Amino acid sequence: QVQLVESGGGLVQAGGSLRLSCQASGRIISRYGMGWFRQAPGKQRELVAHISGGGTTTYADSVKGRFTISRDNAKNTVYLQMNSLKPEDTGVYFCAARVSPGDTSAGYWGQGTQVTVSS
Repeated sequence: QVQLVESGGGLVQAGGSLRLSCQASGRIISRYGMGWFRQAPGKQRELVAHISGGGTTTYADSVKGRFTISRDNAKNTVYLQMNSLKPEDTGVYFCAARVSPGDTSAGYWGQGTQVTVSS
């Protein structure tokens, strides 16, 4: 089993930045594809950023150039740096493990962290 705990969400003004962290425990996640999903109010959950076990990154078009996913295998942690935030980035952000680009499901989920971007 893998336990994922997200942190770093909050309220920020448009144009601001936030850094989300996802701490994993229970298993070493270095070989897992890891992702960040976003669920906006009234919308389906979508994969916005993915990083493979080898470090290859993939992004949804809506966040390309603004979000950066990274991983620190020594700390068993994955990050999502979010810059130039927009009100439409508002939602609950979920960390996921054992996920591939384009997936709508994952092997393991965190509990989610709220990100609210005010205009």
